This record gives sequence, structure tokens and C-alpha cells, in this order.
Amino acid sequence: MKVQQDTHSSFVPNFLLGMAGGIQYLKLKAASKNPDKSQEKTLRGILEYGKDTEYGKEHKFSYILEAKDFAELTKRYQECIAPTEYEDFRPYVNKMKEGSENILFKGRPLLYATTSGATGEPKWIPISRAYLQNIYGKMNKTWLFNFIKNRPKAYSGYIVCVVGKQIEGYTPDGTIYGSVSGFTQKNCPGFVKKLYASPSDIFNIDDYTARNYAIMRMGIERNVTIVVAANPSTMVEMQKVVDRWFDEFVKDIENGTLSDKVNIPDDIRAAAQPYFKPNPERAQELRELKAKYGQVTPKYYWPNLQILTTWKCGNTQIYLKNLEGCFPEHTLYQEFAYFSSECRAGLVLDDTLDTVLFPHFHYYEFKKADEFEDPDARFYQLSELEPGVRYCPFVTTYSGLYRYNMNDILEASAPKFGKTPCVHMIQKVNGIVTITGEKLYEGQFIEGVNKAVASTGTQLNYFTAYANLEESRYDWYFEFADLTVSQEDAEAFAKVVDENIKAANMEYKAKRDSFRLHDPAVFRLQDRSFEKFKEAIVTASGQDASRFKPNVLNQNEERHAVIGRYVL
Repeated sequence: MKVQQDTHSSFVPNFLLGMAGGIQYLKLKAASKNPDKSQEKTLRGILEYGKDTEYGKEHKFSYILEAKDFAELTKRYQECIAPTEYEDFRPYVNKMKEGSENILFKGRPLLYATTSGATGEPKWIPISRAYLQNIYGKMNKTWLFNFIKNRPKAYSGYIVCVVGKQIEGYTPDGTIYGSVSGFTQKNCPGFVKKLYASPSDIFNIDDYTARNYAIMRMGIERNVTIVVAANPSTMVEMQKVVDRWFDEFVKDIENGTLSDKVNIPDDIRAAAQPYFKPNPERAQELRELKAKYGQVTPKYYWPNLQILTTWKCGNTQIYLKNLEGCFPEHTLYQEFAYFSSECRAGLVLDDTLDTVLFPHFHYYEFKKADEFEDPDARFYQLSELEPGVRYCPFVTTYSGLYRYNMNDILEASAPKFGKTPCVHMIQKVNGIVTITGEKLYEGQFIEGVNKAVASTGTQLNYFTAYANLEESRYDWYFEFADLTVSQEDAEAFAKVVDENIKAANMEYKAKRDSFRLHDPAVFRLQDRSFEKFKEAIVTASGQDASRFKPNVLNQNEERHAVIGRYVL
């Protein structure tokens, strides 16, 4: 088939990434051999970078740097700076947005990453030059080089990489804000840019249906060997786009066009035009695939796919079942790594869930998860993490975050690189909801649903839950694969879920058995409810759609009202 022949030499990317990425890979490996030494050097470097700033002077960075060893350094650091939340930094960031220099780090930010905050105001995460060069420069090269280590033919085809909008707008001083991944893709080396199946301009399409159409219109025509999409729900959505628009794709590919049935601005159409030319052979191949298989999934239209990278940890696991059997068996399905707008903490380098942290670029501290709310609990160093124990991380970065609470729960695993432990995501700290003292964990709800699916044979496309404080109950929302499932059957399924959660959480059982926590209310959702919910939220908030990670278990009245729109 033509898609299998639509290849190019991987020599140049393999050689250049092998050189640049290989060097950074070795540096990461060396830094991981002695995490305490690396962490001391990193913390000193970050404090030196910020000592002459407003924040650095207020928090005695110069005094902290006078410490004679790592133990004294961390002691002074903890004495001078309390654990912080984003709101502690907002006044400083607001000054930076107005054009002030040397506030949290030297100079001014190159850009801001925006993400949702605990309040209605988004978080504005400043990105310094040092952070961008180290994390999105050096470590990105390591990440791309690692694809070659795992799959030597990774760069023999094209890359579909779903990122956010590079420029969402400008701060009062003219600094851009938007997606860091979009920014780095737009400004990547030319030899890498040539490998993308579509131009970065398509991520500026505001209409998500049109944007997804454009991505897959160009992607499905080509021999794609790497797919990167942070959230697996994105790939589920993309396949639904293929299912819905398959015949239109075939028509476009045959004629070398981009359908006028979707809302794509003229300037973006012009930027995409060089990617199109009539390709009747590929169009015919796609028709034959549909005739033979009915539903055409990636294992048929991307048979040479080498690497698929998405999140696989935490609450994203509920989408993974929708991808089972969709991709070629030889494809390496790799965890995206522990990663957020505030801190790209590390890389996954193999086929496990374990993130290899960057001891030479970030400084990490950890509290045990079960001691998180204890203000006097001990902070652990990276080298002290024990396999199987869950922790809450606090990070210090070259982008002006100091002892920043990530509000995550991670689980440590045995060292993968030298003597540095690895971690993987379990859930957000705010994935814990309590109505009447039951402290229901998001993971317990997800597990309760998964067990009910396994025991009853009922299939779901999506599910979520919200605390209903007024009624002292949880509202459970299920999108059944079979939309004809009756309300009676939905409630029977929910009873199984309820019993599973009781077995896992004694406080939940006690509150349910004592009627302090009422029966959960069960709602059946429309088809494509998650996609509709996501579009409504990101449209209203301006959030980066590629990083949209809603909790499965929630206490959020605004979002509760939105999901209620999609009840059958």
C-alpha cells in the first residue's frame, strides 16, 4: 500500500538527534548516579539565578547559599521559604505581566503558559529562558532521541503531534501567552519540522471540530510513525472524527483539497495548501480498507506506527480501554510522563509507567501522601523515596516556582537511572472529595466502576461523578456504549459500583449504611458526552484543549452544571 511506501530517510534525524539527544541522555544518566549531589548543585544554581530578584532578596537567597553542605542548604531553604501555592506567586507574576524585570528570576519571561487555577482566574506560569533551553531544549532532544533507542524506524515516516495553540494572546507588556508545546513545535529545528504531517498553523483553529478534521485529514493520508497526544481522550476523539468524516477525507485526499464543510480560516487554509495534492491511489486504498474492515482504525491506516505517546496514569486510565486493539501490535504505547504546565518533571524512557526525573534541572521535595495535611510533617529528598510509597511533590524550578505544591499524589518505584527513584502519577490531591467525612478518593471511584464493568459485562464510553452537597449524595454520570440501556438497568449497574466502593472505603460504607450519605443519583449521558463537555469548558475558559485533564471525581458546581446539559 502507498502508505507503507510513503517514507523518507531517517538518517538525518537519527544522526542529529543521536548526537544532540545522546549527549543529554548521558548527562541525565550521570546526574542520576548521585541524586543528592545533583540536587544540591541544582538548588544552588536556581538560587543563584534568582538571588538578585525581588523574590530572592525577600527570601534571603544569598543567606541560604552560604550553607556549607546539602543538609544545611535544605534546612535554610525550608526555614526561609514556606511551601507555596500558585496564589502566593500571583502578585509577583502580575508585576511581571506589566513589564517589571528581575521579579522571580533574572530578566523577564519569554512567554507564559496558562492553565486553570483553584480560583476563577487562570494560572499564568512564567517560562524563563533557562527553563525553556533546558527542559524544552535539552530534555526534548533526549525524549526524541529515546524514540530511536526504542524504535530505530521511528523517524522513517511522519509525526502527528497534537499540541495547544501557540499564541492565545499577549500580556500588557506584550509577552505572549499560550501553549509551551505549541511554541516549541512552531520553533523546532527544520529537520524535525519537515517530519510533521501538518503545519503548526492548524492548532490556531478555534473550532475544535474543524481543527480535529484538519489534523486527521492530513494525518490519515500519510505514513505516520509517531503519534504524540498528551491525553488518550484526544486519540479517542480523533478516531471518532475518522469514523464521522471518513468519506469526506477520502474525497479530499483524492482531489487534494481541504473540505469547505468545516470552519477553517482562509489564512490557515493557505498555510496548509502545500501539504495537499491529488492522491487518488491513497483514496482508493482507504476505500478498500473500509470495504474490508468496516471501521477503519489506526492499525489499518497507520500500519507502520512505531510510537504512540499519551498519558496512561491517573484518571486518564478510564479512556485507555477505548484504544484497545486500535493500534498495530508492534507499536510501543509509551506513557507521556509526569508533566504539567508548571513543571515538566521528567521523561519515560521505556515501556513502563515510570518517569525518570531531572535531578540536574529541578529541585524536588516530597511529603508522604498520608501526611500531606500535617504542617509539621517531614519533607523527603529525592534520594529518600521508597518504592511503593505515595508522596506529594513540591518543586523548585528555573522558572521562578519555589517549593511549589503540585497538588499531586505520586507513587515511587525503584531507581531506573543510577540511584534516583522514579515516580508515576496516581491522582490529584483534589481528587479527594468528602461530603460527610467519607473522604472518597478518585481512584476508589474509578476502581469501583472498573470492577462493575468487569463483573457485569456492561460497557461504558465515559463516566464521571460530582459531589451534590445539598442532597448529601454523589451524582454519577455514565455514557453507556449501548445508549438504549434503561434507567432501571443503569441504576442496577450503579448499585454494583456502590458496593465496590463500600468494600474499598470503610468511611464511605459507614456513612452510606447510616444514611448520612444518601444513595447516589444515576444519570445516563448522551453520545459523545465527553467531547461536548470538553468543548464547552475549553471554549468558556480559553484553556489549552490538548492539556484538558478533568478529574473523574469532582466537587465543582460550575462543571457539574455543564455535564448536566448532556443527560439523556
